[in-house]
Amino acid sequence: MTPVPLSVLELAPAARDATATEALHHTAELAKRVEALGYRRIWVAEHHNMPSIASSSPAVLIAHLAAVTSTIRVGSGGVMLPNHAPLVVAEQFGTLEALHPDRIDLGIGRAPGTDQRTALALRRTMAGLSAEGFPQELSDLIGYFQGDNDLIEAVPGRGNEPAIWLLGSSGFSAQLAGVLGLPFSFAHHFSSANTVPALELYRENFRPSRWLSQPYAKVAVNVICADTDEKAHWLAGPSALAFLKLRTGKPEALVPPEEAAAYPYNDLERAFVDDRWRDQAVGSPETVERQLRDLLSRTGANELMLTTMVYDLEARSHSYELVSEKVAPNLAR
Repeated sequence: MTPVPLSVLELAPAARDATATEALHHTAELAKRVEALGYRRIWVAEHHNMPSIASSSPAVLIAHLAAVTSTIRVGSGGVMLPNHAPLVVAEQFGTLEALHPDRIDLGIGRAPGTDQRTALALRRTMAGLSAEGFPQELSDLIGYFQGDNDLIEAVPGRGNEPAIWLLGSSGFSAQLAGVLGLPFSFAHHFSSANTVPALELYRENFRPSRWLSQPYAKVAVNVICADTDEKAHWLAGPSALAFLKLRTGKPEALVPPEEAAAYPYNDLERAFVDDRWRDQAVGSPETVERQLRDLLSRTGANELMLTTMVYDLEARSHSYELVSEKVAPNLAR
């Protein structure tokens, strides 16, 4: 049996009573802590117009995280390609790879990571906001790293290609990742119903490539681990409430756990929140181990990427410590 690598998806959670500076400093501190705990990589997400998430500029944040760490891989989970010109992404991540050789991951997604109005403000045109153009833009991006464009040279992108991943929450990117022979990361943390079908599509369509000789699938999952099940569910309250507010068009920053616990959910809202945590991992180390073992059994994932969206940095760090020390040694495939 081989131990399953564990990694971290960090969203730079923004608490209501904290500044963006504090949120980003907490992310940098967390990167140093999870590196010391032996996590394989830390990725930062790209989200926009979301008060509870401060990771709107992955390339900038990755540069900082890579500078304050030394061994952990640092990357994007992901860069939402419809929001950016492929040349710009090649230049940014070529720069990162040149500064931190063999430590940078470029996870690429095709969703905008925000609402349509904000996506339009980012792109400034409706072109590129649909999925149809994504394969060509991805091809252009990879071409810049390889120097395939005779008229434009991405400096320092050419010759400084980071590890490229495709991200997905449905079958589209799963099939494309398989056809191209790229590693694939699935967003189980917000699309759990699609996880197994998408991974099956990925493996069925996989073709060996210069990147991989066989499929490599990573699954991102919400994990909140505490000393007891009750404490873990209490810590999960702010994230659940923020997700509810986002989906109802009223996004807010994270509130303290006691305020989240006191929120007067109606029956429909309570069902929505309960569904949010279905097939995720929330509880004591024993509970989280059982939940992650089940996820590995159902998905055959090569790697798990944990995202821990809680209000307090120390509680977030403690969750990763408990998983590293008490759960990880018992996870294998």
